[in-house]
Amino acid sequence: MIVKLKRRNPRYPDLSVGQPYVVIGIEADDLRILNDHGRPFLYPAKLFKAVDSRRPEDWVEERGDQGELYAYPPQFNRTGFFEDFFDAKPTAVRAFWHVMNERLAAAVL
Repeated sequence: MIVKLKRRNPRYPDLSVGQPYVVIGIEADDLRILNDHGRPFLYPAKLFKAVDSRRPEDWVEERGDQGELYAYPPQFNRTGFFEDFFDAKPTAVRAFWHVMNERLAAAVL
C-alpha cells in the first residue's frame, strides 16, 4: 500500500507533499508510515490519497469493537511491538528493520 500526502499540514511537518510513503501497518484506521525522519509513526488516513491501495497478502487483519481496522505484517502483529521498538529493545528494533528492508526493497514507488 502506497500513499501520498494530499496537502501540507502544519501539524505534521515531518511529511512532504508528493512524497510516496509505503504503509507499514494500519492501527485503528490510522496509517503507520516511515515519515521524512525515518520514524514509523501513525497518521490519520484522511491526510493521504492512495497511490496503490493493495495491502500485502501476509498482513494479519482484525477489526476492533467499532469496526476499526488493525493490519500489520505478522512480525509486527503483537501487543506492545512498537512500544518495544520505541524503547529501543534490540529484538524489536532488529525485527522492524529486517522486515522494513525487505518490504521497501520490494516496493515499486
